[in-house]
Amino acid sequence: MAIILGDNRYGKAENRIVRIFRDQPRHEIRDLNVSTALRGDFAAAHLVGDQANVLPTDTQKQTAYAFAKQKSLETIEAYGLELARHFVEDVAPVTGARVEIEEYAWERVLVDGVEDDHTWVRRGQEVRIASITIEGSGDDRRTWVTGGLKDLVILKSTGSEFHGFLVDPYTVLEPTTDRIMATSLVARWRFAHADVDWDPVYAGIRKLLVERYATVQSLALQQTLYEMGRAVLEAYDEVAEVRLSAPNKHHFRYDLAPFGIENQGEVFHVDDRPYGLIQATVLRDDAADAGPAWDAYTGLV
Repeated sequence: MAIILGDNRYGKAENRIVRIFRDQPRHEIRDLNVSTALRGDFAAAHLVGDQANVLPTDTQKQTAYAFAKQKSLETIEAYGLELARHFVEDVAPVTGARVEIEEYAWERVLVDGVEDDHTWVRRGQEVRIASITIEGSGDDRRTWVTGGLKDLVILKSTGSEFHGFLVDPYTVLEPTTDRIMATSLVARWRFAHADVDWDPVYAGIRKLLVERYATVQSLALQQTLYEMGRAVLEAYDEVAEVRLSAPNKHHFRYDLAPFGIENQGEVFHVDDRPYGLIQATVLRDDAADAGPAWDAYTGLV
């Protein structure tokens, strides 16, 4: 039986980069968590410890910080494309690069009702995310870009049902026509190309996702996710595919009867685990092959 080296990659994970733009009296901030990973002919490093083709992970880190100053950081997608192209085009042994980016949002402090030019507070838990993957060279080179968000905690107090489900001897869940529906949404969308006005598209997709969550009379969280994905594809031709992951943050009506108190769906106990995890992909029937767009180069899906 032969033993061989399989798929491999390496990189620098979770480089925390804060960029302050000081070219105007009113400063701007970008706060990123950047992970890089490279593919190529690195077999010798694994098999005999020969590092001749290995660009150190520390160099990947230094490049990420240098590009935060030297290259475009107007959007995380544009920055990620610059970084990935550099590794593939300028580092000879590298045949593929993936850049995963999280962006943390800040909002300006108000002083006497006026936004301060130099002070911010972190805004909520939601994180904007992007991944950029480049594979191949010359005419065979391909680029995949995904955008998205995670940790978007959203709750609706009505407009959600769950009934008519399959029942077996172990089923104890009671059907309901009115319940709280809450989740911490992760949404990723794959772009059909890399010529996109990134910020407006992100804002528009986020708005659509939230609006559909709010307005769909949900017979199941699965139905809501499908309607959210469909709305994005109908509105944005540049999006080929949407992937949604929604842990069900369960809210159970608390029994106040022992205290002689009637609870008409007003007081709830929140269970953080176990939880239902609903995931769905919504895509165009003619969507191009996703290739390694969703591949976890760095352990980030």
